[in-house]
Amino acid sequence: MSKVLVVDDDLDMLSLVRAALEKDGHLIDTEADATAVQPARCQQYDLLLLDVMMPGEDGFSLCRRIRAEVDCPILFLTAKAEDAALVQGFGLGADDYIKKPFSLAELRARVNAHLRREVRQPTHTLSRGGVRFDMQAKAAIAGEHTLPFTRGEYAICEHLALHAGQVFTKEQLYEAVFGFEAEGDPSAVAEHIKNIRAKLKADAISPIETVWGVGYKWRKNSVL
Repeated sequence: MSKVLVVDDDLDMLSLVRAALEKDGHLIDTEADATAVQPARCQQYDLLLLDVMMPGEDGFSLCRRIRAEVDCPILFLTAKAEDAALVQGFGLGADDYIKKPFSLAELRARVNAHLRREVRQPTHTLSRGGVRFDMQAKAAIAGEHTLPFTRGEYAICEHLALHAGQVFTKEQLYEAVFGFEAEGDPSAVAEHIKNIRAKLKADAISPIETVWGVGYKWRKNSVL
């Protein structure tokens, strides 16, 4: 089950697309106003469907505004099939076009094909559990301030957040963060987790859960 955001000013089109994709078990959110779509919101979705021709802000402009912070596939719904329009869209970071008018079978097939092969991890930013990760600067932000994590603490948080809901043992976390050949004790992970929790406490954030007898996980419902 994947989460998809559909942005189109045509309310009938939104209802049609929602009904079609829900048949495949996807969770569908819709938005009629492109200007209301912010990058942080988009990070919770597995795929975005954007209409190209919308009043106020069109699909090309929206894609340009959010692409640097959104790693999921972006597909355009468009009646514009000229080569120049296609080149422009792909240049902005679009993954595909679905030309209007389209059949619902084609829509479902194209969306599901992209979701099946979508294996990219976020590379720019990620928001989970009240923490925003700048994955290029290797910084974690809560509210308006940067959390004072050490390099190891940041790496543990980023790894857990990237795999929200998955439980990792201390050994698995140690290997993922410090490498198989690192010289040290995996039990140190418990101390890192303790320090992380203390630094998050000031912001009333507690996204890391202890699974007793197993390890730790980032709560999956801690998305934004």
